[in-house]
Amino acid sequence: MQPTMNLSVEGGAKLRGTVVTNTSKNGAVGLLAAALLNKSTTTLRGMPRIEEVNRHLEALTSIGMGIHWDGDDLTLTPPKKYNLKAIDAAAAMKTRSIIMYIGSLMHHFASFSIPQSGGCKLGSRTVRPHFYALEHFGVHIDTKDTAFKVTVDKKVPEEIILYESGDTVTENALLAAALTEGLTTIKYASANYMVQELCFFLEACGIIIEGIGTSTLRVHGIHEINTPIVYDLAEDPTDAMFFLTAAIVTNSALAITRVPIDFLELELLKLEKMHFAYTRSKPYFSKNGRTRLVDIKTKPSALVALEEKIHPNVYPGLNADNLPFFAVIATQAEGTTLIHDWMYEKRAIYFTELDKLGAHTDLADPHRIFIHGKTPLHANELVCPPALRPATILLIAMLGAKGHSILRNIYSINRGYEGLVERLSALGAKISYLS
Repeated sequence: MQPTMNLSVEGGAKLRGTVVTNTSKNGAVGLLAAALLNKSTTTLRGMPRIEEVNRHLEALTSIGMGIHWDGDDLTLTPPKKYNLKAIDAAAAMKTRSIIMYIGSLMHHFASFSIPQSGGCKLGSRTVRPHFYALEHFGVHIDTKDTAFKVTVDKKVPEEIILYESGDTVTENALLAAALTEGLTTIKYASANYMVQELCFFLEACGIIIEGIGTSTLRVHGIHEINTPIVYDLAEDPTDAMFFLTAAIVTNSALAITRVPIDFLELELLKLEKMHFAYTRSKPYFSKNGRTRLVDIKTKPSALVALEEKIHPNVYPGLNADNLPFFAVIATQAEGTTLIHDWMYEKRAIYFTELDKLGAHTDLADPHRIFIHGKTPLHANELVCPPALRPATILLIAMLGAKGHSILRNIYSINRGYEGLVERLSALGAKISYLS
């Protein structure tokens, strides 16, 4: 239990030692939705104890799912029938990924309702691609003020072209296809890490999926899943990116182990071109036997800005969740960096909060921001924005800013990162909860 939602940071300390990459928030929530497919128990090993997971567990237990923790291993036991009328609406509405329940619950009910999803406040984030994907399976979704009213007249699609290559959209289509007997081809699928994680889990459930890691998935659906499943979660590239960024901003030598390298290669290449120095080990596999990992050792580096803009893309492009880290990194690079955050309206506006810690930014429009470096960072008292990644870069900037900073209302950080204060303290950071 966190004693407070506020942090005290005495910046300027060098980080040292070794940190282990945690398992993935985005992978975890997809697997929690997938557990709704299984009529038997599902054990997810290495489940992160974060607020986003907590909201899902509150929603799942409210409809009848049994949960049991054994350390960081979570076992979910389904009831004979889910009671959706009892769903914890307050919990469900706090997480955008609740929309993935539709792809699973369509196999249990001919009609049902779930609360409308929430999550990060990042401008307009349409759910219509989910509707377009699921309508191929006979799912009709009527949007009400606070809920999605769903009716199902199941049919077997031969081919689905996704309206956009979104992560949760692809996952919803996978969940729908998993228990739709026959072959479903999903085109323009996301191949991002959480989608691959869900594919690996569904394969463990006995579903054959061709094309994992590509933009075309061929899913051989089965009649039911009714067997105990045990699955080890994979590591989180955004967790590794947090500590890579913290090492860069504090100019520290740090060892980061169990880094999922296939989802950070482009980020590391861009950092190399900025003169970031590091070494990495030979690859080895995660506990799931599929995800490739490396160990990275960072070195203090004098960075220069890239001449080209930095922008996100669908995998294998630079991960949209890793883009904000380049904003705080750019404050410590000589020259001007242009960051083009085209995926999300208004997220770039949150990057201007770095100015309050000594950064020099120019906001061109809601998607583009110029960051001029190198600037010395200084302490301040700030409130976390209601978006996960922009909140984390303020914390990182405070670690590199000399003086005493206070960061208030860190719920948005706790949604996606487990034990940051304890992990940073173990590395020598002077950070604590405010009493």
